[in-house]
Amino acid sequence: MSRPLKVALAHDWLNGMRGGERCLDLIGREYPAAELYTLLYQPEQVSEAIRRRTVHVSGLQRVPGFRRHYRWFLPLFPMAMESFRLPAGTDLVISTSHCVAKGIRPPPGAKHLCYCFTPMRYAWALQEDYFGRGGLKRALIDRLLARLRRWDVAANERVDRFVAISRHVQKRIETFYGREAAVVYPPVATQFFTPGEAVGSGGYDLIVSALVPYKRVDLAVRAYAQLGTPLKIAGVGTEWDALRASAPPNVEFLGRVPDEGIRELYRGCRFLIFPGEEDFGIVPLEAQACGKPVVALGRGGLLETVVAGTTGVFFAEQTPEALAAAVRDAAQREWQPATIRAHAEQFSEARFLDGLRAEINKLLAGRG
Repeated sequence: MSRPLKVALAHDWLNGMRGGERCLDLIGREYPAAELYTLLYQPEQVSEAIRRRTVHVSGLQRVPGFRRHYRWFLPLFPMAMESFRLPAGTDLVISTSHCVAKGIRPPPGAKHLCYCFTPMRYAWALQEDYFGRGGLKRALIDRLLARLRRWDVAANERVDRFVAISRHVQKRIETFYGREAAVVYPPVATQFFTPGEAVGSGGYDLIVSALVPYKRVDLAVRAYAQLGTPLKIAGVGTEWDALRASAPPNVEFLGRVPDEGIRELYRGCRFLIFPGEEDFGIVPLEAQACGKPVVALGRGGLLETVVAGTTGVFFAEQTPEALAAAVRDAAQREWQPATIRAHAEQFSEARFLDGLRAEINKLLAGRG
């Protein structure tokens, strides 16, 4: 191609710097001229690299209450994403998607690669965690979700190549969409998250998580009521009040903590505790990059990122008793911080970019 590649980026929403936004940030640095399309944009909540580019926002952002209660507008998300008109001459669309971003309409002639964090989680799985059980409200929600699933299946036809964040998500893409996907693991900032100079731990265990139902932080609160050992919880979310009300004195809630503070918490902890099921899970790898072992539920993406007996301990059942038993098991083991750190280095930012570049080149070359 004689002229520079013209790229457009699509992302579901931009109101924080979580794992997905960190992936977008790195991808965007590869394509500094690429314009970005998203449903919701709060520039004060994202990185400078994202703020520097041209960002196109859906009409939903002008609706009163959308910024604060955007999830209530879920039925309108597909239409809003489809309303964007990408410029003619676009060669490549890269969507980073866990909801509807992959449903953006590429202009004629453009190739579309979707870096898929998961097929729309609340439409295909975890409905009880998001919406509860039974009742008229749930019946109405189920009808809405059926419609969303139909749209989701149809929208995946706009994607030329799927890249999944884990083999766990790869299987979901095959199950729900009937599509093949390559796997490129998300990036971990291994140059930032490093072991501290001090040897040992500060005598506390740690959770770093959004406080929302599917993360199952409630499980850890109940387990540590049994254990009696110190647990620090960094994060905020809808479960904040309920969790604090039920927590014993040995569980401390830290609220929102900046990255530098999270790094020091990782360095000082005994174990990272991860009680929920994740599609990948960057937080456990950040802790491992700091040389710390993980106690985690043995399901989902963590089976690909934690090595049992070497970088962590799994528990099989989502019960306080099973989690408490795994913590006691971990406390009896002798851990090697250098070995744990070396494992995390396999998930570096450089490896992520190399893997994604290879998939983009295959797509543009018409291979696969």
